[in-house]
Amino acid sequence: MDFGEAIRALKAGSRVSRAGWNGKGMWLILVPGTPAVQPREGTIYAKAGIEVCDILPHIDMWTVNADARRAMLPGWLASQSDMLAEDWETV
Repeated sequence: MDFGEAIRALKAGSRVSRAGWNGKGMWLILVPGTPAVQPREGTIYAKAGIEVCDILPHIDMWTVNADARRAMLPGWLASQSDMLAEDWETV
């Protein structure tokens, strides 16, 4: 599928990935956002003086690196190659 179809799949709650990505096992999800989050004491947000904030909708990527380290990367941004690719798929 193309990028537009991948965005529609994300909005429908699916995980999507590209067949052409070098890292296997990586995928994207749409995080719908959370209103009125209260940062936990000791976090960088609390230290910055944020008492309450909204987390806005965004796309996160589940990453896997060469050392098999798995992590969620918030705020993923598409490259031009990603936007023009037609190898998107739901996973």
